[in-house]
Amino acid sequence: MGPGDLSRALASLPSRTDPRLLVGRETFDDAGVFLIADDIALVQTVDFFAPIVDDPYDFGQIAAANALSDVYAMGGQPLTALNIVAFPTAELPLEVLGDILRGGQDKVYEAGAFIVGGHTVTDTELKYGLAVTGRAHPAHLLTNAGAKAGDRLVLTKALGTGILATAGKRGGLSAEGERAMLALMKSLNGPASRAALAAGVRCATDITGFGLLGHASHIARASNVTIRIDASRLPVLPGVREAIAAGSIPDGSRRNMEYLKDMVRWAAGSEQSRDVLTDPQTSGGLLVAIPAARTADYLSRVEGAVEIGEVIEHGDVAIEVS
Repeated sequence: MGPGDLSRALASLPSRTDPRLLVGRETFDDAGVFLIADDIALVQTVDFFAPIVDDPYDFGQIAAANALSDVYAMGGQPLTALNIVAFPTAELPLEVLGDILRGGQDKVYEAGAFIVGGHTVTDTELKYGLAVTGRAHPAHLLTNAGAKAGDRLVLTKALGTGILATAGKRGGLSAEGERAMLALMKSLNGPASRAALAAGVRCATDITGFGLLGHASHIARASNVTIRIDASRLPVLPGVREAIAAGSIPDGSRRNMEYLKDMVRWAAGSEQSRDVLTDPQTSGGLLVAIPAARTADYLSRVEGAVEIGEVIEHGDVAIEVS
């Protein structure tokens, strides 16, 4: 569901506060955080979706990495996960489900967490994901509300998974593009999260279905700042530009652009990056707001991380793209 539709669906729901609820839905953070002791907070999230790749084992790994990412985006460490499965038993052999679950389990184990159960339903469309519980120290959370003017913006993974997945469905994805896409989506955001905590960072989000600009807008709103992005610095996966030229634009990108239309100021010439900036990602990287003095150290510790912009004082728009 696009961010605009989700915002409208949530608008009429009353919000309930409690001092133990450290992060709820109000700031569009990646997970909820609930205090259970002075030095322990639970981080909880859920994510599931239909396959975006053909291989069941790859799909399981990608779905798990995507769900685990929300915990890392809050500065947490995953502890347990529950499988969520909708499976068309009349159309697909159960061996497919076994491979999906094995992929998810292997990725959860890689994260140092455990699969402790789950729930399945019979459906006409295959879907898979996980509900994940993690832990974090309440004094060392990463949230949308922690960005400060002067911070530098660092993106830890390249963009373009939604565009490449769309190209793949149309038979237009090269072998190189597919390899790069799969490797990125299966990689965990744990090292990037731990490096952020070590650097004293207090603001991060992971880039998933709302695209880079959609998730950046949540930081802008929650932190009462403006996000400035240099489009020329964006890291992009191999084959993305060619896929855009061929018209492989996901429907989610258009929904994201509609949501953002009044929030973004585009500098002359930057519009050509619009499809990349609004591309809905699966298991994308972290967008981290880092104090300027610590940025170089963070970049040296996180492979593939790129500085793409800065945080400035709140202006008349949420995001400036130059």
